[in-house]
Amino acid sequence: MKVIYLLSLGLLFSFSTYSQGSKSGAKLLWSDEFDLDGLPNSSKWSLEVGDHGWGNNELQLYTSGQSKNARVQGGVLIVEAHADASQPKGYTSAKLVSKGKGSWQYGYVEVRAKLPKGRGTWPAIWMLPEEDRFGGWPKNGEIDIMEHVGYDPGTVHGTVHTEAFNHMIGTQKGGKLLVPDFATEFHTYAADWKKEQIDFYIDGKLYFTFKNSGNDYKEWPFDQPFYLILNLAVGGNWGGKEGVDPAIWPQRMEVDYVRVYNQNPNQNP
Repeated sequence: MKVIYLLSLGLLFSFSTYSQGSKSGAKLLWSDEFDLDGLPNSSKWSLEVGDHGWGNNELQLYTSGQSKNARVQGGVLIVEAHADASQPKGYTSAKLVSKGKGSWQYGYVEVRAKLPKGRGTWPAIWMLPEEDRFGGWPKNGEIDIMEHVGYDPGTVHGTVHTEAFNHMIGTQKGGKLLVPDFATEFHTYAADWKKEQIDFYIDGKLYFTFKNSGNDYKEWPFDQPFYLILNLAVGGNWGGKEGVDPAIWPQRMEVDYVRVYNQNPNQNP
């Protein structure tokens, strides 16, 4: 798989993912192909640390510099959650963020990944804004390119959160698509973020569109740079809704590549 996707950029645009008309003239802005074994590339990623629940009552301690939780091996990034009785909440994992090292306003973001399985797993590929312009979450916005909760195997979600549209008040906007082999095969999860809308894709299939209403930031805060996040949570309000299976660990999310394109150079500020 890696060999196919490491062809020249010119050939990359011939693949179906890039063949749609809206992607003509695409330019690669940022990427990580995960070709060098070891810890994640520190020039592109930081690792957030903590076990405070991350706003969702999650169980994992996110670590930094621990290869068992985050490492590049054999051409893929491995984000791995472990049961760990030495931790107060019983688990460790990793959360990679590109904040301060890679952020974009508009573009086509795609991540090719294979997901963990089992009750209590909660992997996510998502984006948050670089700056706190409007106040705390969810006022600044959130773009969830991929979320999967293990108790509902194969149902992959793409969602946005804003002050007007978020799960805390039951107004969140999102879509979902069934991916039966989510844990055994790699799939490409993508968001095409433009001034007028955000389109969500899995393997090139459009399954959800969130349109810019033209109203203020409460409905569309997506006119500012956002950075990328890759993480694997354990339990939590959503991931642990039906409990955590103690017998499944370790579990991992594998990422083949991350690529960010600017499809239309005139679209960016």
